[in-house]
Amino acid sequence: QVQLVESGGGLVQAGGSLDLSCAASGTILRVYTWRWYRQAPGQQRELVAQITRGEVRNYQDSVKGRFTISRDNVMNIAYLHMSNLKPEDTAVYYCGADVQPTDHEGSQTYWGQGTQVTVTS
Repeated sequence: QVQLVESGGGLVQAGGSLDLSCAASGTILRVYTWRWYRQAPGQQRELVAQITRGEVRNYQDSVKGRFTISRDNVMNIAYLHMSNLKPEDTAVYYCGADVQPTDHEGSQTYWGQGTQVTVTS
């Protein structure tokens, strides 16, 4: 069983910064790609950033230059550093990870419960 737990959300003024983290626990052989998604009220979930095991990073255009995704392969944690936050960044942020639990299993995608980020103007 693999669990992902996000932390670090909160309330911040426009222009401020927040750091999110997502910790994976359970039976984990390796984590392949980490992803951060977000979902604002009344909108579809959208991909914000992802990082492969080889540390290739991709970002949604609206966050390029403001958000940075990183990972710790020893601790199985992903991070999202968000700076110069805007009110339109307000959403529930979810992490997802492609995890291979054991040598005898293929990878599956697991999801966290989400953490609220609210940016006030």
